[in-house]
Amino acid sequence: ATLAGRTFPPTEPYVVTHERLAEFARATGSTYDGGAAPATFPIVVAFGAMTSLMEDPSVGISLHRVVHAEQRFAYTRPVVEGDALTATLTLDSLRQISGADIIGTRSEVTDAAGQHVCTAFATLMHRGEDA
Repeated sequence: ATLAGRTFPPTEPYVVTHERLAEFARATGSTYDGGAAPATFPIVVAFGAMTSLMEDPSVGISLHRVVHAEQRFAYTRPVVEGDALTATLTLDSLRQISGADIIGTRSEVTDAAGQHVCTAFATLMHRGEDA
């Protein structure tokens, strides 16, 4: 069975607090002034979905062989304090190049009401055993 097109269960809700936003800003060298979250903040939620994908035994990914090749976000609205976000990951594409699997993922990030906040697109490269 092909993995492309498979959607995984949503992550547990992640509550966006002032402290979490300030900590993220400090860790990434960005600023947080109490308004909208830094543009890359949803990676916190999307990474949880990617981790679940990589830990799923049916997928067969070895974490130590994964390189995070690309990341981008498409927003419907900014993330703000008080949001409870979940990410639902779909494996969009899977192709092989030079013995490596190139995995395209899309994580739909929604709020507590189920409304779309942003989509996080990631490309992961999974190197083969002998790479």
